[in-house]
Amino acid sequence: MKISFSKIACAGLIAFCSIISINAQDKIKNTKDLVTLMTGSYNSEKQSKKDSTYYNISLHMYPIWEKDNASWLYVEQALNSKQDAPYRQRVYKVEHVSENKFKTTIFKLKEEKNFIGKWKTIKYFDQFDMTVLEERSGCEVYLTKNKDGAYEGSTLDDNCKSTLRGASYATSKVTIKKDMVHSWDQGFDQDNKQVWGAEKAGYTFDKL
Repeated sequence: MKISFSKIACAGLIAFCSIISINAQDKIKNTKDLVTLMTGSYNSEKQSKKDSTYYNISLHMYPIWEKDNASWLYVEQALNSKQDAPYRQRVYKVEHVSENKFKTTIFKLKEEKNFIGKWKTIKYFDQFDMTVLEERSGCEVYLTKNKDGAYEGSTLDDNCKSTLRGASYATSKVTIKKDMVHSWDQGFDQDNKQVWGAEKAGYTFDKL
């Protein structure tokens, strides 16, 4: 029986494309699993009651877009008593990069005041695209999914540049579990002396 080389090549190409498609689907699913865990409203009320050196901070994280095999979330933080005046507004791009590794790219909003409280009405973001964002290059957070299902990670070295309160760079350490996010953000000057952020440990945010 004569076998056509072209048919073999075509079959091989179809198989290869199927693998690529499956891998892409797996990446999207794994990313959505992480985003589902992150999505919601949180605060650090319990921690602030146990230790007065910590503030009661509100944290809101809600998905806004699905593009480029990644999930995008709007993130807003404020003193719980002043949620109409957030001190941090960000957009996160969350993507699955390999096996149990994930990458979160951080963006600032160009006109932040226009987005205050929009975690309540996420469809507001449908009218916008990435042109409203400014990437914070070097501030990516790399997460690893552990055997217990928690995600842990941080920024890399001193790559995340910052000038806040005399800082030279900032670091973030993050743990994400069911119903809880632990986040430790710190700023350091050029001599590696901490100039802002919690000193003893990070903030523990409980999902509401």
